This record gives sequence, C-alpha cells and structure tokens, in this order.
Amino acid sequence: MPEALKAYLRPETVSIFSKLGVLNELELSGRVEVEYEKFIMKVQIESRVLGDIAINHIVPTAIHYQTTLLKNVNNIKNVFPQNQFEQLAGARMELIKEIGGHISAIKAKCKEMVEARKRANVKEDIFEKAELYDQTVKPYLDDIRYHIDKLELIVDNELWPLPKYRELLF
Repeated sequence: MPEALKAYLRPETVSIFSKLGVLNELELSGRVEVEYEKFIMKVQIESRVLGDIAINHIVPTAIHYQTTLLKNVNNIKNVFPQNQFEQLAGARMELIKEIGGHISAIKAKCKEMVEARKRANVKEDIFEKAELYDQTVKPYLDDIRYHIDKLELIVDNELWPLPKYRELLF
C-alpha cells in the first residue's frame, strides 16, 4: 500500500493532476500523506485488537482446554495400566503438545508485533513509518491469525469464546 501511494508523487503523475486542474503538487502530497496516516492507523488498530483478543481471550481458552486434557490424561493414567494408557491417551498428549505450540507462538508473535509497532512509531517520516507498518507489523496479523485458526479447530466448541467461521457462514 505505501509503495502504491508513492506513485501519486511521481513527477508524471503530479504533472497530469496539475495540467487537468484536479490537484496541484501540494494538494496531492497532502492527500497522499492522509492516506499514509489512514493506512498506519488501520494496521495499528487491527494489530492492537488482534493482540488483545489473542492474549485475553484465545490464549486463556486454549490453556483451559489444555488443562482439561491434562486432567483427562492424568485420570486415564491412574485408572489403566501403562500399556493401555499409552494407547488410550497418546492422541490427547499429542493434542496437548500441539496446543502448547500454538499458545507459545501466539504469545511470542504478539510480543514481537508490539515491538515492531514501537520501532515504527518512532519514525518521523510518514512514508518510512507506513512502510515499516506494512513490512514489519502487518505480516504478524497473518502469522498470529494462523495459530488462532488452528486452535479454533482444536478447542472444544463449548469453550471457544468467539463465533467460529462455520457459525458465521451458516
């Protein structure tokens, strides 16, 4: 997005806008700056909301489900002999590990995303700031979302705090 907006400031583009009496160079530059600000604010808001939902809703729910599975595995271990335990609880133990991996990834990526935002926010040049948001903050949205989507498929429907995709579609 920031790179595309930069095209408005090319000499040939400015010339066309000026010749047609649409916008002069200063007006065009001002509009581009407003678009950069809008882009930055949009990514900033999306990243803050995603981080909040991930850390305050998704991670606790996943931990709760993981704890439920751990209790179940423990109960199986107490009731059945070792050779049956591994057969009965093996899949749950793999699920517990998988959930743990997604939780760790979400927490780490949320922290990295906040740091990337901090680095971008100190930039004075609006184009540089927009470019940093585009290249260093925005990719975290997809990364974090990937792990949340995986957890959505794993965590029990009764526990999941948000509408699931299939619920939204049907």
